[in-house]
Amino acid sequence: MKAEMDQILSLADGESIAELQKYLSSLTNDQLITATTNSALKGKKVGSMLKGIFKGSPAVSSEGANRRLLVYEHLIPLCESGDLQAEVAADIIGLLMLETHTLSGSSLAKLAALFVDAIKVGKMGSGKSLELFPTILTALAVCEALSYGKGELSGEEYKKQLINSLCSSRWDPQCVIHLTTMFRDVPLSSEELQFLVEKVLRMFSKLDLQEIPPLVYQLLLLSAKGCKKKILDGIVSYFRDQDLRQEEEQKDGENLHLEIQTIPQDQLRHVEGTVILHIVFAIRLDHELGREFLKSFKTSYGNLCPFSVALLLSVARIQRYEEQVFDLLKGAVIKSFKDEQLQQGSKFLQDLLPGHCSVAKMILDTVKNSVFGWDHVTQGLVQLGFFLMDTFGPKPGPFGKSTEGPVGVARTPSQQACKLGGQMLLQGFKMHEPIRGEILEQVLNRLVTKTASPVSHYLDLFSDIVISAPMILLESSSKVTETFDHLTYLPLATVQGLLKAVQPLLKVSMSLKDSLILVLRKAMFSSQLDGRKSAVTGFLLLLKNFKVLGSLASSQSTQAISSSQVQVDVHSRYNSAANEAFCLEILSSLRRCLGQQADVRLMLYEGFYDVLRRNSQLASSIMQTLLSQVRRYYEPEQDLLPPVKLEPCIAAHGDQVYLQEPLAHLVSCTVHCLMWLQNTQQAASLNADDSDDDEEEEEGYKSELQTILESMTRRMIKCELEDFELDKSAEFSLGSSVGVKNNIHAVLVMGLHEVLMEYNFIKANY
Repeated sequence: MKAEMDQILSLADGESIAELQKYLSSLTNDQLITATTNSALKGKKVGSMLKGIFKGSPAVSSEGANRRLLVYEHLIPLCESGDLQAEVAADIIGLLMLETHTLSGSSLAKLAALFVDAIKVGKMGSGKSLELFPTILTALAVCEALSYGKGELSGEEYKKQLINSLCSSRWDPQCVIHLTTMFRDVPLSSEELQFLVEKVLRMFSKLDLQEIPPLVYQLLLLSAKGCKKKILDGIVSYFRDQDLRQEEEQKDGENLHLEIQTIPQDQLRHVEGTVILHIVFAIRLDHELGREFLKSFKTSYGNLCPFSVALLLSVARIQRYEEQVFDLLKGAVIKSFKDEQLQQGSKFLQDLLPGHCSVAKMILDTVKNSVFGWDHVTQGLVQLGFFLMDTFGPKPGPFGKSTEGPVGVARTPSQQACKLGGQMLLQGFKMHEPIRGEILEQVLNRLVTKTASPVSHYLDLFSDIVISAPMILLESSSKVTETFDHLTYLPLATVQGLLKAVQPLLKVSMSLKDSLILVLRKAMFSSQLDGRKSAVTGFLLLLKNFKVLGSLASSQSTQAISSSQVQVDVHSRYNSAANEAFCLEILSSLRRCLGQQADVRLMLYEGFYDVLRRNSQLASSIMQTLLSQVRRYYEPEQDLLPPVKLEPCIAAHGDQVYLQEPLAHLVSCTVHCLMWLQNTQQAASLNADDSDDDEEEEEGYKSELQTILESMTRRMIKCELEDFELDKSAEFSLGSSVGVKNNIHAVLVMGLHEVLMEYNFIKANY
């Protein structure tokens, strides 16, 4: 055999083609095939040998044409067999491609039939020789006439028949990717392309999951020829079905208490993630593909599924599509909620359309699925979450008031859409470490900057984040501390919501608590009234939430202990001494408010009762504070009327007269605190372990307050309006300072009457 090979090579190098032809004619087909096979297997000089055979086999003679065909028919299966080295097989196919145009029509038809039959029986597993098939089909298409059955067909028609036959036959799953790759190089009409795409999409279900991404990649390259919408719809439809199957298997597994999974969930999600990357990459290069993709979701949200939502959010990272994608998803969300609302309100619609397609559920499923390394989706999820909250959050009404009341349950589609945005961000915060910083920063930025519009929905989200992941949030505590610096400039409602939300963090972070105390102390001396109100709100909230469970001796409670000196032990359930010192320090700060405007004092009186109920160990300090304040306005001389001094309750500034002390609220607060303490006294006496000093002190202020209230009641009954300088002839016009003063006096007197009536009614226990 070596001799034949050497002979062919030496003759091919010589000048005389006639001698080469003569020698080749003397070899039998078997000898030629054996020589070629040996040369190919050894990988030595196979290219030179093939060139020699083709040189000595002129395509114009029938003998030469037959020899060429013989070589093709033998080498194609040999390359596919896997016996040859990859480089040798590639060289052989390259040489065969170069010589294809010299083959006759009938030879091309035989080779094409050879390929089709091999594909049908699954002998094209490696796909090495498939590179030759497009060249054969292209050469066939230009042939003028080919015999087909009993008649003749043009080359183009013959090629159509071959493609039709190929796409109608059964494909071995192993060669689907190779065939799709191969068809990229075959000129196809739109009908042929459609037929091919449908065939490949049908094969998805027969392939192993790991083979889907490379096949999708080849299909996307094939989409350059057309059928873009069909290819994208087919890919999305396949993954929608996979997700539904996963859901059903999960439900069945839960019912049977078994784990039934044909495809592991993490494997499916990783494949989906890879496919999403392929599609986004293709859309970046082919804007027509992007337009087709978005078009299919514009008409109806029924086409959406968790996979397509993830894909849309990834596409949103391409700047030219960002606005379109978010508008599209916003429309889908609001329409879905509206349809759901209509369906819930109509029995007819429930019967007519039993299964409602919930876009909200799909989006939340996408958030859940994104935990499997979908970093290209998470950024879009954050943007969409804030986009929904910004768009559908409560709107400012007249004078900056919210047009919607506090939303406990989201009722309208807009409220539901806003709530969905919050749920997305909360779940995203819990699941994805890289986006936590951004979510927190954006929430806090909105609380600080959106002073003109309601931010209750952002406060709810921040509160949910704190409750669900306090330790995670502590890693970003510097951002929270920065927000505290803006407290004095924020609306009171925002301050209240923010401080309420941040309470759980203050219990575990000493530095955060110290920062807040510092800011609140500064705010206490702010030139802005709202700033001082914010300080009172903050201090009252802290008093409510830092429970004092032990008790300090009264001599210790008077010592000034700085909150930064008392280290809270985070690991113990509470540190009683530290909490008491902390609360007494706050109370001393709050006493300074008793010299400020009526609005600030009013907030304090309204808050003390709540503090007392939540933190009863502070009773002594609170009651002493209230008692000393009541003494300022109480007339101790029992024979004098009226029993209260109203003049110090009013202040004048130039021509203006205004209320300085809301006396009725002060007495009301004192009454409520006193009554609550008396009610709890019985329970306390059953398991009392208080010291005698504490009991004596408690009895002291209680009896003094009761004496004051009884004296006030007795003397108020005797009082006439004239005693308050409010007789019938008094002026009540709001145009003059005297009229304003009389108005304030009247309101205070009326308030005192109401409070004393309530006290006596409850005390008498009718």
